[in-house]
Amino acid sequence: MNRVSFIAAAIVYLAASVIAQSPSSQSAAPSLAKDAKAAEAPSFEVVDVHPSPYVRQRFTDGGRLVGDRYTIRQATLVDLIANAYDIDASYLAGGPTWLEMERFDITAKAPSGTPTATLKLMLRAVLKDRFNLVMHTGTAPMPAYALHLANPEVKLKPASESGDGECQLRADPTSQQGALPRVLMTCHNQTPEEVAKFLQRTQGAGFLNKPVVDATGVKEPFDLDLKFNLPGALPALGAEGVSLFDAFQNQAGLKLVVETAPRTVTIIDTVNQIPTANAPGIEKLLPPLPPPQFEVATVKPSKPDERGQGNIRGGQMDLRALPLQELISFAWDLNPIDKEAIVNAPAWLGKDRFDFVAKVAGTDDGNGPAKPTQVDNDDLRKLIRGLLEDRFKMKSHMENRPVTTYTLVAAGPKLKPAADPKSRSKCIEGVGPDGKDPRQQFPARNRLMWCQNLTMAQFARELEYQANGFIFYPVLDDTGLRGGYDFALNFTSIGLLSQNGGGGGGAGAGAGGGAGAGSGAGGGSAAGAVPSASDPNGAISLFDAIKSEMGLKLEKGRRDEPVLVIDHIEEQPTEN
Repeated sequence: MNRVSFIAAAIVYLAASVIAQSPSSQSAAPSLAKDAKAAEAPSFEVVDVHPSPYVRQRFTDGGRLVGDRYTIRQATLVDLIANAYDIDASYLAGGPTWLEMERFDITAKAPSGTPTATLKLMLRAVLKDRFNLVMHTGTAPMPAYALHLANPEVKLKPASESGDGECQLRADPTSQQGALPRVLMTCHNQTPEEVAKFLQRTQGAGFLNKPVVDATGVKEPFDLDLKFNLPGALPALGAEGVSLFDAFQNQAGLKLVVETAPRTVTIIDTVNQIPTANAPGIEKLLPPLPPPQFEVATVKPSKPDERGQGNIRGGQMDLRALPLQELISFAWDLNPIDKEAIVNAPAWLGKDRFDFVAKVAGTDDGNGPAKPTQVDNDDLRKLIRGLLEDRFKMKSHMENRPVTTYTLVAAGPKLKPAADPKSRSKCIEGVGPDGKDPRQQFPARNRLMWCQNLTMAQFARELEYQANGFIFYPVLDDTGLRGGYDFALNFTSIGLLSQNGGGGGGAGAGAGGGAGAGSGAGGGSAAGAVPSASDPNGAISLFDAIKSEMGLKLEKGRRDEPVLVIDHIEEQPTEN
């Protein structure tokens, strides 16, 4: 996984909230016949649709109605369609090349209290009216993880009890204290088909990035008990690490194999990249709502031995032992490990730790007690800014200043043109359709990006999001290469590279720590300067991987980008 900040991890629920229903309720193919009565379908009173603005921490957010306002931000058309039609996005086929690259913000007005099911119908109307979306149900070749018996003689453990069963993922309570935790996956009285559905819903605890189907031929329920390590722990464990794939093969006699086969899918026939224009005077028709306010907020220094942890949910924030610098980075949408992102930062900003406990004021619709306010990512940033300005007397401004940046150039390209120039452009974490995973041979290279039909301009843009531990600002493309390419990029995460002691002058890095370390004064991880060179144990930096695997190079330079300048901040917060 990418290196993310403490607070970004605490609010990860926001990224999933756009679905607005249990993942198990999603289907591969919706009943599109419902749209035959489009004239009778409910619609929003007024809708604002526009391309999403640039952000450094990008994920889809929203899908809720707050008062009379419905919002979704940073959503691709895939996100929007999956939400509106309760489709598992993995089974959404076809569409233009840009479908997973372009992002949109939608703000709309609906009667307060509109049910979620009705909101989805309203969103369908937006997709049809504003994007000219047309779809149908059909079949298409789709890669998926197929669950097989390891060999024909395997006998699955018979179910030990009757009645409804279940599958669960939880931490292994028998793990030794201080050791990297193991995960328990237990399924009782479940068929292989039900296990496959559970794996798809949970993405196999981070191991799976494709649909999961049952290919065992077994219909009877069985019991399953597996112990394995999370993907991020495997490089440190080496030969002692157990992946999800190892656990299925060695502990249950099952195997997961990537296979491409015709599957029932929802196929996009047409969709427009540029939505129809908003109604004239949209700003007056959809005036900004009053900003949410913290009803109560306490800020205090953390106890010396307190461990960092946090949760933000349902309008309540509880963050413990958090460096103020991380909170500032989130509030102003900065990369939390970029030492150049904040100017005039006092030394204590990244050292002193504080506890923040706050609750957003509820909304009163006149029907009983005030309801908890659901805040989206954008509103949360504003709330935290106000808290910092109030309690720490913080004064600041944004200003363009020279920072460390990169330009992507050709250095003997080794790229192959896209197999299908009409396929969707995208970059995902994990294996491609061929199912090959070089991480099994080189566990220290724990990051694997698979990109399909990507131009070099798109790849340069994706680097800031896909490798934000190394890259802090937009990358410019100067390769001169045209057209789309299919490729995989396997490298070591910034955290693991730091642990391995990697450093020095890797490709495109030079002195000062390389990956956007900026001033060179310890830019990046807690271990010090961002490492850039490869390591004898097989670890390899992003810079070296791009050069050796793609025949490209990231050249370091400097250009003006927005940074936060702190004009004043108090070290101690005001009294609660």
